[in-house]
Amino acid sequence: MRARFLTALLAACMAPLCGAPLAAAAIKTAQPSAATRVAGAEQIQSVQLANGMRIVVWPDHDIPNVALYNWVRVGSRNEAPGITGLAHFFEHMMFNGTSTHAQGEFDRALEANGARNNASTSSDVTIYQDWLPIGALELVFQLEADRLRNLAFDPKVIESERGVVYSERRLSVDDSHAGRLQEQVQAAAFVAHPYAIPTIGWPSDIESWQVDDLKKFFATYYAPNNCTMIIVGDVDPAGVIALARKHFASLAAHEPPPVIRTREPKQQGERRVLVEGAAQTPLLQFAYHSIAAADTRLPALELLMRILTDGDASRLHRALVEEQKIAISVDGHYDVGFDPGLTWFFLSLPADGDRARAEASFDTEIARIRSDGVTAEELARARNQALGDFWRGLATIDGKAAALGSYAVMKGGYQKLFEAPHAYEAVGAEDVKKLAAELFLTSNRTVGVLTAAAGTVQEAE
Repeated sequence: MRARFLTALLAACMAPLCGAPLAAAAIKTAQPSAATRVAGAEQIQSVQLANGMRIVVWPDHDIPNVALYNWVRVGSRNEAPGITGLAHFFEHMMFNGTSTHAQGEFDRALEANGARNNASTSSDVTIYQDWLPIGALELVFQLEADRLRNLAFDPKVIESERGVVYSERRLSVDDSHAGRLQEQVQAAAFVAHPYAIPTIGWPSDIESWQVDDLKKFFATYYAPNNCTMIIVGDVDPAGVIALARKHFASLAAHEPPPVIRTREPKQQGERRVLVEGAAQTPLLQFAYHSIAAADTRLPALELLMRILTDGDASRLHRALVEEQKIAISVDGHYDVGFDPGLTWFFLSLPADGDRARAEASFDTEIARIRSDGVTAEELARARNQALGDFWRGLATIDGKAAALGSYAVMKGGYQKLFEAPHAYEAVGAEDVKKLAAELFLTSNRTVGVLTAAAGTVQEAE
């Protein structure tokens, strides 16, 4: 990812959207109250150009600015051995010049007009972001269309960016105990699905991409029919759509990318990964096979994870950090993708921490929530946290663009954004308990352990 990228952005983009299954009937029959209704649905205009590119516009006239997000449906799940890391590599290449604009001109043109940009890559999508004053909108459309149409494949630039990506891999994975362990756990958790592939790519592939690999990948995935462009800000939707037709309609559609048909088979038993290194702090990671972005139970999963790991009042923090003092920190995360990903738990232990005791205590808390569920107070707290974050996200045009894009691309339609508060409210304690009982099985997880190899801690010191 580009150096300026804020890692929290993609997680914010992919907040859960839909209601829990046990509350489905209520969602269908009950109408959101005025207090939970998201305003603005009637203002949105969405069109699909003849070449398949989707344009979604949400006017917001609070400030004379625009947030533009281009969601390209390509990530590491679209790769294969030999070309892993290419989706992330193109996140870099798209800022490195075209046949009509020299390397660096994209950034300079935006900065000269008071605009800025960034990008991010995940297992499922690559997102290009522009933030600009309204007067620069047509310029940004010109530049975005140009790099989709005329991206340059200069060998010197390719080699330079190859080095940048490899350095990024060393920083985020090879030289990071947590990153190295998580990569190994993810690779072990998936035996069939390409979610086993790390977004950054495997080292030998980064070293060996060929120009033909790049050109084929770009032609396959960087087509207008594989893009959804979100525009939020001080705009007239009809005018934006007219500009989009002017600059993007002439882009040629390509054959649709191959469909990922592989489905991860049900795990047959717990898997364990041991990584040794010069680590003073032992680490434990637990990765459970989980649900996809479009699953209607995603709000229940978010509330469940908030109850377990969000803040000092969360169950795992209270039990493992404050009461038993067997962990320094406890955190959690769930993947949000086109296909079922993983729900993660991360434990950092003291230097002399007892890994077996920490794992046993973690298992006790997981078993308790599976058997007993959650309290009304815990559920209310988690719901308030989720709704607070949701509404704060919609307070800015950038937050609106991020949310609108995640719904439009990942969650089955942007319309679900306007149902999100009601979906959180519809989650009941029984929904949370049932989901925990289904997902948090020992046979459904991969456990990662990072420990110091003999002599390595002393050598590191």
